[in-house]
Amino acid sequence: MYVGALTLDLLLGDVRSLKQKRSVLRPLLAEVHKHFPGVAVAETGGNDLYRRAEIGVAVVSGTAANCTQVLDRCERFVAGRPEIELLSARQRLFTDDD
Repeated sequence: MYVGALTLDLLLGDVRSLKQKRSVLRPLLAEVHKHFPGVAVAETGGNDLYRRAEIGVAVVSGTAANCTQVLDRCERFVAGRPEIELLSARQRLFTDDD
């Protein structure tokens, strides 16, 4: 069993309050979950900053290649959004031995 984790550091576009931040992030998280039904996605950091956000994505699979492929697709999906700038992306892969 493999568990893949993806952390995305995002810079949000024209956002001036935490309320506006939530109005950008909530639909984004729903779209990622809808487009990739086997993944878990949530805001994991930057909760008190209105122009920055950290998004965490996790997937469980029987193969390392599938985990990596799904996380790569999630990263490209989020990076393709025009209102969001992807500052950094980090992937980690965990196995039964970890």
